[in-house]
Formats: sequence, structure tokens, C-alpha cells
Amino acid sequence: MPIKTKRFILRPYRLSDAQDVANNINNPKIARNMATVPYPYTLAEAKKWLKKTVAENKKNPNKINWAIVIDDEVIGAVGGEIHPHGHKMNFGYWLAEKHWGQGIVTEAVKEFTNYFFKKRKIKRIEAQVYPFNKGSMRVLEKNGFKLEGILRKSQKKDGKIIDVYLFAKIK
Repeated sequence: MPIKTKRFILRPYRLSDAQDVANNINNPKIARNMATVPYPYTLAEAKKWLKKTVAENKKNPNKINWAIVIDDEVIGAVGGEIHPHGHKMNFGYWLAEKHWGQGIVTEAVKEFTNYFFKKRKIKRIEAQVYPFNKGSMRVLEKNGFKLEGILRKSQKKDGKIIDVYLFAKIK
């Protein structure tokens, strides 16, 4: 399955990715924009998460978590879950700060969504974004996602109930 581009590889996570994940996601700017990633993020948390994620991905083909890899280092990820009816999926992504502004995650989202539209015959792909995450909104817009609405008081983040923006792309 690996998807190879000129700049990176998208592939399923491995247990051996723990150190890279811990090193690259352990950033308050990343945690601020993620629903379930704490800060600080430790190696122990990365190992625990990877153990669970690798097992889930093997058991359930509708759960997908792919690492973004450059020079054998996991620098980010894109992943999601296909709805049980099989026609749509919800997804998200993250990227190490040192790689921001280079178009890597924009390209990873393009490859990821194209794969699921073509190979899995998905008809709708959704992403939810916090109102303050303008960079992520721009990634989605560059990939043809449209803002469909604001889910008011939809998620709890850092002890506050906040809105999220719903973006979707239709095939």
C-alpha cells in the first residue's frame, strides 16, 4: 500500500515509529489543534497509542492511520475512519512544526483523499477544524474541500466547549 511521492512516503504506522511520533507531536501548537493529543506528549504515550492503533488498523479496514515519512522519519500523519455504511469518511492530520509551510501536508491530504475516492469508492470525505486553525482550513481549501457549516458548541477543548468548522469534499 505505501504511496510514494517525490517528497515523502505515506504508509501504515509501525510500532517502531514511537520515538519519531513522540519527538514530532510533542508540541503545544500541535496539541492545541488536535482533539485528543495531550501536551506534553511522552514516549510512553506514543508507544501505548501505536500499540492500540496498529492493532485496530489490522482488525478494522475502516480505520486508517498512515504516517508521513521523510528520510525514514515519521514527521506527521493522516488518518480517519470510514463510516459503517461505506460511503463517507472523517479524517484528520498533523505535521511536525519544522515542516510547516512547505506544502507537505497539503500534498499528503491530496494523496490520501485521492486514494480513498478511487480505491475505496468513498463519495464524501469530511474534516472538522477548530476556528483558530487557519492553516488547516487552508490545507483543506487547497484540496477542494468546502466549508459546509459551523458545528456550534460541538467539542470540549482545554476545558471549554467550542465550535468546530465542518469541511467536506464530494466525489
